Amino acid sequence: MPSRLILALALSLVLHAVVLFWDAVRFAAPPAAQPPLAASLRLPAKTPPRAEAPLLKDTLSADPPTVKPPPATRPATSAGPPLSEAAAKRQVEAAKRKLSQHVYYPPDAVARGLEGEVRLLLRVSDDGHISDVSIAASSGHAILDQAAVKAAYAMGKVTWVHSRELILPVVFRLE
Repeated sequence: MPSRLILALALSLVLHAVVLFWDAVRFAAPPAAQPPLAASLRLPAKTPPRAEAPLLKDTLSADPPTVKPPPATRPATSAGPPLSEAAAKRQVEAAKRKLSQHVYYPPDAVARGLEGEVRLLLRVSDDGHISDVSIAASSGHAILDQAAVKAAYAMGKVTWVHSRELILPVVFRLE
């Protein structure tokens, strides 16, 4: 019995060797010589600088735009007269402070190293409740956008705000 096993093993090795090396024996001729590839680098053609505005807009700048709306379009209080510039700034700063108490950095975003700034548009009802929150400018990451919206709804009542709409930034930065 062992002699049959040795014979079968030897035949199997010979058969496999013939199959594996068949192409090497049959196609042993070297490939035809081809000329070597040539590569060269060329500098791009210079284009004149564009005098137009840049294509990308800096939406994450901390400085608000310097364009002021005309007095007739400023948000009015429920009593009617327009808000002063200082009063509007105080309202926005107070709303930012209250929003910052409710903002949390999602653990999944921290683990993935996501950062960004979300600009929220808050609509305030007559009694001071936040009636609607929408994203005015996305951070580019849905998980950060959702966390900012949840924090805005968690603010609850903002009775000191006399404006009907506020735009608030929510900044997510890893340190």
